[in-house]
Amino acid sequence: MSFDAPTVIKTKRDGGRLSDAAIDWVIDAYTGGQIAEEQMSALLMAIFLRGMDADETARWTAAMMASGERLDFSDLLTVDKHSTGGVGDKITLPLVAVVAACGAAVPQASGRGLGHTGGTLDKLESIAGFTADLTNSQVRQQLRDVGAAIFAAGRLAPADAKLYALRDITGTVESLPLIASSVMSKKLAEGAGALVLDVKVGTGAFMTSEDRARELAHTMVRLGAAHGVPTHALLTDMNRPLGLTAGNALEVAEALDVLAGGGPPDVVELTVTLATEMLRLAGVDGRDPAQTLRDGTAMDRFRALIAAQGGDLSVPLPVGACSESVTAPRGGTMGDIDAMAVGMTAWRLGAGRSRPGERVQPGAGIRIHRRPGEPVAAGEPLFTLYTDTPERFPAAMAELDGGWSVGDVPPAPRPLVIDRITG
Repeated sequence: MSFDAPTVIKTKRDGGRLSDAAIDWVIDAYTGGQIAEEQMSALLMAIFLRGMDADETARWTAAMMASGERLDFSDLLTVDKHSTGGVGDKITLPLVAVVAACGAAVPQASGRGLGHTGGTLDKLESIAGFTADLTNSQVRQQLRDVGAAIFAAGRLAPADAKLYALRDITGTVESLPLIASSVMSKKLAEGAGALVLDVKVGTGAFMTSEDRARELAHTMVRLGAAHGVPTHALLTDMNRPLGLTAGNALEVAEALDVLAGGGPPDVVELTVTLATEMLRLAGVDGRDPAQTLRDGTAMDRFRALIAAQGGDLSVPLPVGACSESVTAPRGGTMGDIDAMAVGMTAWRLGAGRSRPGERVQPGAGIRIHRRPGEPVAAGEPLFTLYTDTPERFPAAMAELDGGWSVGDVPPAPRPLVIDRITG
């Protein structure tokens, strides 16, 4: 069959269903440069407004997978995790080490951040010498030797990388079928035997509504199952930032604290919870993820991973040359801290990027000194902001203003893990 972009656009614009052949043609033609950016922008907006049914979403996912390589680690016991993105979400760093220490291998294809949610590769590239550019044979060997590899997903689902950049500048990022197919095309292409999804919900997440987050989770779990990859999802809270830092090197330092047996309780809890889910899905029994943090075996795996990818943890992590503190105007109890406010503050300081390819400041970010519910004394520091470019401070302070409070009554406790979705 022959297709043309205007007809495909009109079909979806008018609420019609795209055939499998039409979807295959669209993804292949756009990846190959035969569909203009303006035409794909129109189609993305039509999908954003009209949606796609389950079969369309599955075919769109498969077509994006087919646009690039598909790795095969079927001879290894592998499991991976993906987060839909949050503020202070450094969980991947300790998590892959914990799971590897428990006996499963983790092929973690990761990306760089865009907007207020930091990318795993941006964090790791704040470590001196670290590289995420691994060949397929290097990934395989590292999975055998170390049990984990964190690498750039560039060769996997290249159609998605091109589409995501266009979605970002056309106001179509939040489309549920486009999010689901974007995540799953890369994750299914990387060849893991099982997959656990951390679907964030709250002010600092793409999905601010629990109902929408739940729908996204169910969609991705079904996509995994349809491609023969057992997939579970956890809905987790992203109204508050995870841990006490947002930024690149700051989050690496916090991950190292967790691997050393300390760190913020919420980061430890989510790391252990996700590791338990990953090991259960991979069929690994009798291992206690928390024990690997206590006895140092997870730290050993993390150090081995970093060394294998050229990193040197003996070199001090960068810290922004300039800092400013926000102090408590009164004594009392720390109220809620809004995740989006913290994420946008870190972005304004230079920790994130506003367009693909833009450089980030590895030492920029924000440190939180008081968690919600903790006592606060008048005049004590509540936040410290770091950047190499002090002219960023006014805009960053403006983002943070109104995103926190000090009161007389502690905020209501909120569960970190909201739900578990298995089918």
